[in-house]
Formats: sequence, C-alpha cells, structure tokens
Amino acid sequence: MCLFQFTARRLVSQAHCGFKASSSKKQKFCLEMARPSSNMADFREVFAKAKHIAIITGAGVSAESGVPTFRGAGGFWRKWQAQELATPGAFARNPSRVWEFYHYRREVMLSKHPNPAHLAIAECEKRLSKQGRSVVVITQNIDELHRKAGTKHLLEIHGSLFKTRCTSCGNVAANYKSPICPALAGKGAPDPDTEDAAIPVEDLPQCEEDGCNGLLRPHVVWFGEALDPGVLTAVEKELDICDLCLVVGTSSVVYPAAMFAPQVSARGVPVAEFNMEPTPATNRFRFHFAGPCGTTLPPALARHETEIIS
Repeated sequence: MCLFQFTARRLVSQAHCGFKASSSKKQKFCLEMARPSSNMADFREVFAKAKHIAIITGAGVSAESGVPTFRGAGGFWRKWQAQELATPGAFARNPSRVWEFYHYRREVMLSKHPNPAHLAIAECEKRLSKQGRSVVVITQNIDELHRKAGTKHLLEIHGSLFKTRCTSCGNVAANYKSPICPALAGKGAPDPDTEDAAIPVEDLPQCEEDGCNGLLRPHVVWFGEALDPGVLTAVEKELDICDLCLVVGTSSVVYPAAMFAPQVSARGVPVAEFNMEPTPATNRFRFHFAGPCGTTLPPALARHETEIIS
C-alpha cells in the first residue's frame, strides 16, 4: 500500500468529529472545535511547552516576498495557467515552452528574498534546537526561500525550482545557473504577446552525468504526478511525533498536503492556522490568526519568557 493511501484512509477515519448525534456532550465538543481561538497569549502558552513543532507552509508565506502564485484571476504566464504547463504531457509536447516558463520562474526567484515569516521560522528552529526542541518545515513551495532564510530541517514535498532531474538516467542535481542553459538567456518573458522561443531539444538543459546528455526537466511535482514516497514517509514520521502544528499561508485545498494538519488535529494535537482568511480546514483547528504571515508569525514564534537560553 502506498503511503498516500494510508494517510488518506487514516485522515478519513479521524478528521471528522466521529461522534454519534445522540450524545449532546460530544456534539458540544464538535461545536467548540468549530470556533478556533485567536488568543495569542493562549497560543504562546502552548508554544512554550511544545517539544516537536511541525510547520506546514504554502504559497501565502512567499507571496509577501513578491513571488507569483499563478493561482486565481490573472494567474497566467503568457496565455497559459500553471496547470496547463506543469504536466508531463505539456513537457512531452513542448519542452521548450515548459522550460521557458520555469526559466522565468527561476530568474524571478533569484531576485526574491525571505520575508519576516521565513526569517521567524528559521530563527525559531535555530533557537529551539539549543533547548533540545525541534522544528520541521513541511513546505508546498518550490522557491527555496525557507532554505535562503536558514531553515535546516526542511521537507519540500513538491520539489524545488533549483533542482533538475534527468529524463534519461534519473539523476537529481542542484542547479543554480543563471540562465540554466545559453539558449534560454533572455527567454521566458511572461507577456501574452511573446512568441515561443521554439528551442531545439538538444539546446535545452542537458544532463552532465558522464555519457548521458539526457534532457533535463525541473525536479518538481507536476499535476498528475505522485509525490516522492520517501518525502511522504518523512512527513508522516514528523506528523506522528509533533505536539504542535502550524499551518502558514496555505489554502488547505491542495492534496495531499491539505490532509496533514487535520490529521494531526484529529489526534488531539493543537493546530494553529496563520492565513489571510479562513480556509476549508479552519474549523478543525484550535487557533486561527488572520492577516499577513509576515506580521502574525514573528510574535507567535518569538522567544517565550519561560525559555532558557544557554
């Protein structure tokens, strides 16, 4: 059985209230859980006692760094939305166009910097590690801003813009070249009137492993592809041991990541959501803090008065 099926089945069995309608006491519990608290002092008390903190992040945490999300109205590159380009089929049909899209995204990201939310998470991880406590960041983002901020314990469930995978030998490698290959220099403009560069396959990024020269693709999870089972196994282990979970800047609608926090909440672990607005999962969580993550997260993760710093 694949991990996704296991996780999904476990979520289905745990995430709902799971109580019979005849029990008024249990109904009351469900109703109480439907009203998450926004009391920062209460959250800080829970934070001060947590030993293993899991932080799940999405596009919202990077939006404040000026990273395009390609979601919703106006979320186009030229005349295509991301879901039309980020697929194995699109790459097979037109690898030049797909590489233009990802080249554009790579070049944009090289100009972006971590915002206060990224920095607060990284500082918290570094500080708590000195106290024998742990922080893991489980991110849906492929922009590496958490890494830039200094986060060490990072699980990138959708891959990275700055890694490539060979379509021939399967080798995965970090790649920060700008441009990633000479033929893409000056290409990738997002204007809808821009013509495709129509770069020949042999001029697109090529594998540098000895004797391979296979066509490279971005090492990201495309629509229709399964997540790396090794990464999912690591995520499952972290969620099983965490005693506090934060959900930061995610819409909680992209699966399987949308299942992670409700799964944790279902076993009684406090979950705090930091987002601009409520999400479909909000009422399953103990806390909800509305507003920009760069504003709400730093005070939430700042040093608590009970912390002893050696």
